[in-house]
Amino acid sequence: MTRTLAFVFLALIPMSVWAADGTATTDDSFVRPVGDSELSEFLWVNRPIVVFADTPADPRFQQQIDMLLEGEAAMRERDVVVLTDTDPSARSPIRSQLRPRGFQMVFVDKDGVVKLRKPSPWSVREIGRSIDKTPLREREIRERREGG
Repeated sequence: MTRTLAFVFLALIPMSVWAADGTATTDDSFVRPVGDSELSEFLWVNRPIVVFADTPADPRFQQQIDMLLEGEAAMRERDVVVLTDTDPSARSPIRSQLRPRGFQMVFVDKDGVVKLRKPSPWSVREIGRSIDKTPLREREIRERREGG
């Protein structure tokens, strides 16, 4: 019995490695570090909200992330992905492009255009309203209502 069980596990290990090594490298996490990402990666797919701070200990940064996590469902419905950058010395491509000073929350629409910059945390309700006012989002809502 023990040998049979060991054989089954050994047979399954290569399958799990193969599944984990699939070609899909998409990160499905809602909040993720900016790393070497570029805004062009999100064109026409997601609405990045980039949260910058000079340190992860910044209370405004922590408050903004907490609010976004509490409203994750509402943000995912709007195709939002949250990128965080708390290391100015790393000079990430997105930090270089958006040039924040200290804490800043930046909303970029699916077309790659910066729609909102805020120097203080914003609630999910306020962010959602800003997203819903964009022409792209209005079109998405209209198409959903029409069933298309």
